[in-house]
Amino acid sequence: MTAPPRRRFRPDRGLAARMLLTVFLLGLVYVAFVAVLIAVGLSPVLVIVIAGGLLFTQYWFSDRIALYGMRGRIVTPQQAPELHGMIDRLCTLADLPKPAVAVADVDVPNAFATGRSPRRSVVCVTTGLTRRLDTDELTSVLSHELSHVAHRDVAVMTVAAFLGVLAGLITRFGLYSGMYGGFGGNNRDDDEDSGAAAVAVIVVVSALVYAVSFVLTRSLSRFRELAADRSGALLTGRPRALASALTKITGEMSRIPTRDLRTAEPFNAFFFAPARAGGFSLSTLFSTHPPLDARLAQLARLSAELEEPSAGLEDPPGSVSP
Repeated sequence: MTAPPRRRFRPDRGLAARMLLTVFLLGLVYVAFVAVLIAVGLSPVLVIVIAGGLLFTQYWFSDRIALYGMRGRIVTPQQAPELHGMIDRLCTLADLPKPAVAVADVDVPNAFATGRSPRRSVVCVTTGLTRRLDTDELTSVLSHELSHVAHRDVAVMTVAAFLGVLAGLITRFGLYSGMYGGFGGNNRDDDEDSGAAAVAVIVVVSALVYAVSFVLTRSLSRFRELAADRSGALLTGRPRALASALTKITGEMSRIPTRDLRTAEPFNAFFFAPARAGGFSLSTLFSTHPPLDARLAQLARLSAELEEPSAGLEDPPGSVSP
């Protein structure tokens, strides 16, 4: 019997170039930041070690942290046969190691993928999502999440966030040092003046670096969501199903109690679609996800390129039947 053709997750060169530029800018900011710290006489080693430890913990245990926070539980093929069947087919089509499969018993309709590598990853869906989407839409959402796994997005975003965490810690240390007499601990007036000046420079520069890195990291996150939409839709060959899922999930968010949405908001960076409560918030100003219109426009262009028929997703070409 002839093996089915492998599609894998196809990259998007335009999005990849923008992501590379964003990472490059983050690197430039990082180098400039360290140079300023050295120039004012602060050894950044201790702070880098602390920040590195925090991010290493996030990187190594991200799957457990996310599952615990969302009350997710790993399920077996016997417990969730349809969900496992969809992921089995997609992983076969993409030639991707199968991740662990989890379900979170919450009404917020969403899904997320986490884990430091394709072999150490988890794809989790909420019961609110499985109740609201049909098979075609759910398959498309899972394909989006598996794209994150294939491209190691959790690892990329963890590394990208390092500079912001470092700058935030140094800002706090600088403020504490200023409150307790500077870095030196000497009582001479000249030393106190120079120590206060150094603290002021460090606090201002660290705050600026944190702001710049925050914006760049959010921009990188939005690029990666667009890339996952594109590669996931190309894998299934049905961009319209993914667009339908996006539209349905966004519409259903308005029906979720505000308290539940605010509980889920800290996990927006992981989610397929952001969980937002009504009204203005910083999450709408500096979102981890691109606007819905931008995502739908990209999927519409893909559908036109593929000349996608209006029929729903059955088995995509090259897929394996269960």
